[in-house]
Amino acid sequence: MNVSHFSLSLPIIPITMVKRTIIAVLLVCSMGFSYAQIGGNTVYNILNYSYSARISGLGGGLISVDNDDPTMIFQNPSTISDKFHTSFGVNFVDYFSNVGYGSVFYSHTFKKMGSFAFELRYIGYGSFTHTDETGNEFGSFSVNDYAATVGWGRKLSDNLSIGANLKMIYSAYAENSSFGIATDVSGTYNIPDKMFSMSLLFKNMGSEIVTYTPGKYEKLPFDIQFALSKRLEHVPVRLHLSLHSLYKWDMTYEGDNDPLLEVDAITGEYKYPSVFSQQVNNFFRHFTFGVEILPSKNFSLFTSFNYNRNREMYIPQNKSAAGFSYGFAFNIKTFRLSFSRSHYAVGAAPIYINLASNINDLYELKKPTKKIKRITPEKD
Repeated sequence: MNVSHFSLSLPIIPITMVKRTIIAVLLVCSMGFSYAQIGGNTVYNILNYSYSARISGLGGGLISVDNDDPTMIFQNPSTISDKFHTSFGVNFVDYFSNVGYGSVFYSHTFKKMGSFAFELRYIGYGSFTHTDETGNEFGSFSVNDYAATVGWGRKLSDNLSIGANLKMIYSAYAENSSFGIATDVSGTYNIPDKMFSMSLLFKNMGSEIVTYTPGKYEKLPFDIQFALSKRLEHVPVRLHLSLHSLYKWDMTYEGDNDPLLEVDAITGEYKYPSVFSQQVNNFFRHFTFGVEILPSKNFSLFTSFNYNRNREMYIPQNKSAAGFSYGFAFNIKTFRLSFSRSHYAVGAAPIYINLASNINDLYELKKPTKKIKRITPEKD
């Protein structure tokens, strides 16, 4: 087994600040593009897994909305701000088969340094029997991935914010292990009066530092994503549009590798789709569509459709809800509970659960309320 492939309108901002921001972004992006390649397998797929129930319920891509949900800030670090000061939470995902993963996170704002967020991720792929080429057993081994993230966000103006993640990844597959570093850089432009926001994300730029096989460096799951969010003015509904894999156009199988190609019964040759249908298919493979229903500030429902996932999991003989996701979130006093489910194939629909709160809010809740002493009028 090759374990290295194992994988189940802008406001006016001071010019000096703009220059520093642009230089920093370009430096990080140049580092990422030097390792970004199109196609093939990648290492550290733990970086692509969704941990937030709300993000998963909205298709698993970039979400641009800036609100009070702390589980979303690691997907879009430009939304890290002082509103999440002392927020913490746990995430758990019941993935395929006996695979499960989760994370814990905390956010803190320092007066001089800005707003930060910290997260520890873990995924266990289970236990496997260790054998040689002839089938002799030598016990068992486990397969695990770990990632530690430090995120930072800053508002440049009332409308524009930037952010970045630094991620350190450790992977252990039997006697093979690897260590790497990756970064995310994002920016969000928000128009509160119009209830509109958009974000751009450069994701997973970096490299292996210690490789599974000495001298063999493999690429990380790099991506460029863009997202739009708009809440309707007179209806409690928010619309989401997320685009992924913007650094490449063709996301389909090459030539005869497409398992869904039909064969002509007479000639025995493949029936290739028209150029137009291929272009339309490629175009929509970049899109994920999401809808949130917001009946109150303490409760929300959401659903989405990921077209690329639907095509990747499509089986003509067995129809399924592949590509559809849905979930809900509600607040109970200072706690926020979120749940979602994403359909990949028949019998393959991971469940995502998040629980988050805020230390300062818990402290305020425990403060004793002062009783008002009732004064009775004196009798004559």
